[in-house]
Amino acid sequence: MSVKLWGGRFSGKTDPLMEAFNASLPFDKRLWRVDILGSQAYAKALARTGLLTSAEAEAIIAGLEAVAGEWAEGRFTTTAGDEDIHTANERRLTELIGEVAGKLHTGRSRNDQIATDMRLWLRKEIALLRRYLHGLIGVAVERAAAEIDLLMPGYTHLQPAQPVRWSHWLLAHVWSWQRDAERLDELQRRVNQLPLGSGALAGNPFAIDRAFLAQELDFAGVTANSMDSVSDRDFVAEFLFWATLTMIHLSRLAEDLIIYSSREFGFVSLADAYSTGSSLMPQKKNPDSMELLRGKSGRVFGDLSGLLMTMKGLPTTYNKDLQEDKEPLFDAVDTLAGSLQIAAGVLSTLTVNAGRMAQSLVPEMLSTDLAEYLVRKGVPFRETHHIAGAAVRMAEDLHISLTALSVDQLRTLHPAFAADVIEVWDYQRSVDQRDAEGGSSRRAVSVQIEALQAWLAAGADGASIGA
Repeated sequence: MSVKLWGGRFSGKTDPLMEAFNASLPFDKRLWRVDILGSQAYAKALARTGLLTSAEAEAIIAGLEAVAGEWAEGRFTTTAGDEDIHTANERRLTELIGEVAGKLHTGRSRNDQIATDMRLWLRKEIALLRRYLHGLIGVAVERAAAEIDLLMPGYTHLQPAQPVRWSHWLLAHVWSWQRDAERLDELQRRVNQLPLGSGALAGNPFAIDRAFLAQELDFAGVTANSMDSVSDRDFVAEFLFWATLTMIHLSRLAEDLIIYSSREFGFVSLADAYSTGSSLMPQKKNPDSMELLRGKSGRVFGDLSGLLMTMKGLPTTYNKDLQEDKEPLFDAVDTLAGSLQIAAGVLSTLTVNAGRMAQSLVPEMLSTDLAEYLVRKGVPFRETHHIAGAAVRMAEDLHISLTALSVDQLRTLHPAFAADVIEVWDYQRSVDQRDAEGGSSRRAVSVQIEALQAWLAAGADGASIGA
């Protein structure tokens, strides 16, 4: 018969429905490895206090390793009394090594145990997500370097605005991902603080060396206040915010590619590996990968909003509501892991239709250049903006292209127009004039590419741009 860790206070039986309602093992069992790592470190710390003999500590550590082997090989069998991963592991440890297993929980609470497990688990997942995010950035930067000479329309309000480089558009997304990577590195530092040794809320009474525990588990330091330590889920909320913002950035990429891959635009074509067909219309090639990315951003935001509502009214310190922190965290991690890899796959395999993008460049997109031509002649911009607008209207009234207006016709709008105005009607020249830092000239885009390549090369150091 299974004995609950907390059962001594109670004489009545728990409602079976309550048993199921209370249990978290169906989802927190994925913490099995970190739960065992934390327990092994805690056994060592107990031995240092003299509460465990060396032989007892060795038996517990070896027994926990055997439990880990059962999990790893898919042989671990749960029982009806296993409320959570902690209970399941300790129950099985007792079966393997006997009563000495009961000493493992001395001075420890499931409150500080689960807070430690989650930080250990998330720390590892963050490292994996960071690798996926860097991989996505690397794919995009590589394309930007290879396709730097391709021009396309740039849009505001989804209306044709000015010509830009395809690479400049790519890098607009990359810089948002680079910020996501920096935020993830900053978050990792806050995750990497050890709560173990805080007990249920008031601290550990057995002189547990928390610095030793931090060293054993490779934490940068220990949390400062035991009451805060067991109830703090800021690191989960912060991760979910990061995940939400990152998914929003991926969703914006997805929206662009959905539009650009449509027949009306035709700028890009997604590889068959990331597209599907219609069950009714045989001609369809749907960008389902991108639509799913767009949709999953809402899912991850739901993870964040749900946890925040759980946290908002909790009294100090630990409350069972916090059991609701795991499923949104697990879901967000899984969703991000898949989404980042799918986005990288799409970007690495899509086909760019340079001809279609060039055909979409229209003379009206050079209206600002026409105004800037007059600025270089000494005319104030507010006046030149009005004159360029009048030129567009004149061309429309005459049913001709803006570039077809003669110098004489333009001079009716302002005497500063001269024969050299023909130089304005050059998309490449227009783009390369945007040469200030961050602009779309070839030089300015090359600078961006080089900065990102250097940042990627810094890699594991998590270096910031310009650092």
